Amino acid sequence: MSKEAKTNAMRLLDKQKIAYKVNLYTCDEFIDGVHVADQLGQSYDSSFKTLVTVGKSGEHYVFVLPIDRELDLKKAAKVVGEKSVEMIHVKDILALTGYVRGGCTPLGMKKRFPTVVHASVLDFDEVIISGGRIGAQIMIAPQDLLQAAGARTADIVKEGTA
Repeated sequence: MSKEAKTNAMRLLDKQKIAYKVNLYTCDEFIDGVHVADQLGQSYDSSFKTLVTVGKSGEHYVFVLPIDRELDLKKAAKVVGEKSVEMIHVKDILALTGYVRGGCTPLGMKKRFPTVVHASVLDFDEVIISGGRIGAQIMIAPQDLLQAAGARTADIVKEGTA
């Protein structure tokens, strides 16, 4: 892979000497993770999406969960010690994280935010996250993801959304 094609997420992993694989696919515009997984024949359970929220305090938080699950805002708020959290507006994603919608990843954002990954991540030897741009995925061991993102795990999804 040429130097120009590396994303901040990939550079962060390289710097920390963390092993990962890159999967590139053709996609011109945003489509959700479920459609990407369907297109590429990937498991929903081991494919994770990254959501960015803002708490009542004004602090931002990153949540990483299986692509076919929904973030439980009450559980999420409790895990990070906030009264409540809400999703940030799509128009704010790039300015806040340095990534576009559909290419957002918990690794290598402009600023490191408190990050929580759904506990099911530990059920896999390898998980798939966005590579930092549309059309790129990173395959990584869960423990390496948690280490690189400075993340912890918790139950953050709504029941019955699988």
